[in-house]
Amino acid sequence: MIVEQRIYTLAPGALPAFLAAYREHGLPVHQEIYQRLVGYFTTESGVLNQVVQLWAFDDHADRAARRARVQADPRWHAYLQHVRGLVTQQENRFLSPAEWSPAC
Repeated sequence: MIVEQRIYTLAPGALPAFLAAYREHGLPVHQEIYQRLVGYFTTESGVLNQVVQLWAFDDHADRAARRARVQADPRWHAYLQHVRGLVTQQENRFLSPAEWSPAC
């Protein structure tokens, strides 16, 4: 198993609009195709105006196949129009749980 961590840094004041757009337009696509949401968070300390998503996949091949399905989905492209200009930076990490981690 791997977990993809995505961190989106948003323009100041854009958090409410981003969350609303994702919940209504992006999340349904991700839930249908990615299926394994580990968590969805906003920051309240440190770097502000950030959203952190954690999604679990069997492995990198599983993630790549699901990502290709998302990219081919017209609903995803419609969602991207809603958040255009709200995100100023994006960071991705792939995390592998320790063998004793509860996520295994």
